[in-house]
Amino acid sequence: MVPFASDDSLKLLFAGPVGAGKTTAIRAIADTPPISTDVPWSDADGGGKTTTTVAFDYCSIRLDDEETLHLYGLPGQDQFDFMSTVIGPGAIGVILLLDGSSPAVADEGSHQIRRLGKLFPGLLVVIGVTRTEHSPHFSFGELHRAVVGSGGATPPIFTIDPRNRSEVIQLVRALLMLVS
Repeated sequence: MVPFASDDSLKLLFAGPVGAGKTTAIRAIADTPPISTDVPWSDADGGGKTTTTVAFDYCSIRLDDEETLHLYGLPGQDQFDFMSTVIGPGAIGVILLLDGSSPAVADEGSHQIRRLGKLFPGLLVVIGVTRTEHSPHFSFGELHRAVVGSGGATPPIFTIDPRNRSEVIQLVRALLMLVS
């Protein structure tokens, strides 16, 4: 099977910086083993992450007996941005994951919203913030102000654990509600 959804399929993207939890979230909700292009990461900073996605992650989930949702995780490193233009067309929306333990999460959120707006004008976005339990200084208000200041509509923002299937599904449901 070639992992590119046809024009009549539903396609959803997971985007965000390296280490935000995109691959983990996709693995958490996959109905079948996901396709992954993770390779050893030579630039790892010792924070526990040893691999990085170089092309995309892919899986599908059944919404009902007739409809399948195809999920694609975009790479977080800038040198692989070209994959966004290959995989992105036809997507119904983007789940943007951000690492809440990063001191620069608000700046990263603003940067990612602007980047996604240039790549996919008008595409709906839902934000999931991971690892907030590791950051007593995480501020919804600061992130919200940064995202609003980036232009466009203000997406819903949730805190999630990307390993938790029900929390990731909640992000998908929130995005699907925006579409309908």
